[in-house]
Amino acid sequence: MKIIKKMQKFWENESGMGVVEIVLIIIVLVGLVVIFKKQITSMVNSILAKMTSQANQI
Repeated sequence: MKIIKKMQKFWENESGMGVVEIVLIIIVLVGLVVIFKKQITSMVNSILAKMTSQANQI
């Protein structure tokens, strides 16, 4: 009976849920960056090129 009560207490304990949720969000974000790496790189390069050309005009 003690083991069952300990298991129920462990199952109902939600103190670590915040950490698990944050880790899952980070994993999803890293996955998206890996998937869209080429698009992100080209977008950043395009923005930097526009900034450089407009800075040279001033």
